[in-house]
Amino acid sequence: MRTAFTELVGVEHPLAGFNRTPAVVVEVSRAGALGVLGATMYSPEELDEQLTLIEEQLGGRPYGVDLLVPARTTNGDLGELVADLRSQIPEEHRQFVDGLLEKYGIPPLSEHDQLERLGRIDASLETNTDAALVAELLDVTFSHRVALVASALGTPPPAMLERAKAQGVPVAALVGKGEHAEKQLAAGVDLIVAQGTEAGGHTGNVATMVLTPEVVGIAGDVPVLAAGGIATGPQLAAALALGAAGGWAGSVWLSSHEDAASRVIKEKLLAATSSDTVVSPTRTGKAARQLRSAWIDEWHAAGAPEPLPMPLQPMLVREAWERIDVAAEKGSDRARNLESFFVGQVVGSLSQLRPTAEIVRAIVEGCEARLRELSALTGARVAEEVS
Repeated sequence: MRTAFTELVGVEHPLAGFNRTPAVVVEVSRAGALGVLGATMYSPEELDEQLTLIEEQLGGRPYGVDLLVPARTTNGDLGELVADLRSQIPEEHRQFVDGLLEKYGIPPLSEHDQLERLGRIDASLETNTDAALVAELLDVTFSHRVALVASALGTPPPAMLERAKAQGVPVAALVGKGEHAEKQLAAGVDLIVAQGTEAGGHTGNVATMVLTPEVVGIAGDVPVLAAGGIATGPQLAAALALGAAGGWAGSVWLSSHEDAASRVIKEKLLAATSSDTVVSPTRTGKAARQLRSAWIDEWHAAGAPEPLPMPLQPMLVREAWERIDVAAEKGSDRARNLESFFVGQVVGSLSQLRPTAEIVRAIVEGCEARLRELSALTGARVAEEVS
């Protein structure tokens, strides 16, 4: 299948696979689609290591990188910025989180756990608004042979767009409304990802079926990918039928062997139905679709404080989630009840773990089969009219 998207990034199939696990990105690209690394929580050094590893395994095949690049950044000492932000977290919220962990019997991290988990996370990444950090991440990204850079947090700053165009790297931007697409096009992006409310993670409230053709109509010659609800061949075919140049899939890779999610999370995802997700700001401070769990129910119960805005909420709950993850992996049923992850409504179709390459193949072959079926319907009508 050849579309404006496959031509833009040089892939065989009109499908982009977004995931934070390098192994998934590699397998998606090897299978002829475009693997896109979610690089939000990498330090510049870690990102450089991961991109080098990806390139060594791909042997020249294209891949992309997705970053949270704010349109506005702050200058100044990063340590002072983080300290200032932490001081803005109300004591009420700290007490609520502490009480929640105590209620569910979630123990503090041992020294070993801290070294294994928290020690690998740069404290500076609690905020992505520092100009120096953003610049370093972009430096690393553009020092590699990326086929696409996606900005998932508003309109990319002019400096990023100028640098990408100078190096011949297409820039993609995610949108949840038609008006967002207009702003992105005015800024000069090369690809629009129309993300419907069905999608996992940060999302809006317009469905993919409605949003995609609206954005396609606005975008003109700029290709559009449909996101949200893309996990099967017929769903990719539907995206193409809506005028998109392909699909952007994220949640489906959580059911792959290569994805880094824990056994507990994968078990919960495979057991979930399409009605078991909820849009909530309780993890990041922005509306994000995720698997419903006791964590979300507690935050939305009477007497609970309102979640803080980004980046304060993730700063507040980061260590809590580390403790929950560790306890759940060690077999705590109460931690398992709290456990959750960002996932879209397609979670109801995830029934087994499969190799990433097999998932890509099933989506592509299923899409081609559905397109042939639709073509046959049209052919049958034309034959009737001729006769």
